[in-house]
Amino acid sequence: MSAAPGLTRVLTRYADGRSELSLDPDLRVFVADLVRPYGLPLREDLLAEGVGHAYEELAAGLLAEALGPDEPADVLIQAFDSPDVRPGAPTSLALSRSCAGTPTALALCDQGTAGAFAALRAALAYQRTGVARRAVVVLAEQTALHHRPPEPVTLPDRHCAVVLVCETLPGEELTVRQDSGATVGSAESVAEEVHRQAKALGEEAAVLLAAGLEVPGLDAVRVPAGQPFTGLWSALADRLPGWRSERRPVLLADFDPRLGVLSTLTLRAGPPS
Repeated sequence: MSAAPGLTRVLTRYADGRSELSLDPDLRVFVADLVRPYGLPLREDLLAEGVGHAYEELAAGLLAEALGPDEPADVLIQAFDSPDVRPGAPTSLALSRSCAGTPTALALCDQGTAGAFAALRAALAYQRTGVARRAVVVLAEQTALHHRPPEPVTLPDRHCAVVLVCETLPGEELTVRQDSGATVGSAESVAEEVHRQAKALGEEAAVLLAAGLEVPGLDAVRVPAGQPFTGLWSALADRLPGWRSERRPVLLADFDPRLGVLSTLTLRAGPPS
C-alpha cells in the first residue's frame, strides 16, 4: 500500500479570560502605527481594560500535547484572521520552539477563512516535495480587535486554537482545493460544487459544512456560528476519530463570500490508528 501525506492528529482548545500581554502599553503603540495611515480610531476602552489572548500562550500547550519530544516537526505554519495581542513578535517562531525539531516557521494571514486551507495546502506541498516528513499547522483566533474596523467584521465568541499534524500514512488520500471565479460565482454554483465533491466520495461520506454555507439537500453536519476561523476545524477535531474508525471518507467545505473562495478538504483515511 502506497503512502501519502495525511492528517494524523487534530486537536482543539478553547480559552477564556485574557493574556496579561493585553495590558502591554506597546500594544497601543503598535496598533496605532498600523491604523494611522487609514484613519481608523483605536478602541481605547479595550486597550485600557486589557482584553484578548496571545496566540503563543493559547497554542503552545496544545502543540506540546499534539507532538511528543521524540516527534520532531520539519515545518510549522501558523494561520490566523483576527490579530494577535502580542505586538511585533512573530508567534510562529515562538511556537516553533515549543515542539521538537525547531521547525521552519511560517505565518499566513489576511485570507479570511480560506487561510486555514491555504496553510494546509502549503504544508502538504512541503511534504510532497520531500522537504518535510512531518508538518504542523496551527490555527488561532481571539475575541478582541483593538481598533474600529472600516466595515463590520465577525469576531469569535471565544479564544480558540487548533493544531493539525500532517504525516505520511499508508492508504491516506488528502486533497485541499480552493476555487474562485465562475466555478463559484453564485450561491447555486457553490452548492453544486460541494454536492459534486460529496458525490465523488460516495454515499458513506461524512460532510462537514462551515457556518453560513448553505447546501440544500445535502446530508451534512453544519457547524454553528460563533467561531468563524476555527469552528470548522474544532468540529473536525471532535468528529474525525470516529469517522476514521468507521473508515468513512470526509469532506470539509467553507466559502468566504468576501474573497469569493470556496475551500474544500477531502480525506480518504487509511487504516485506523
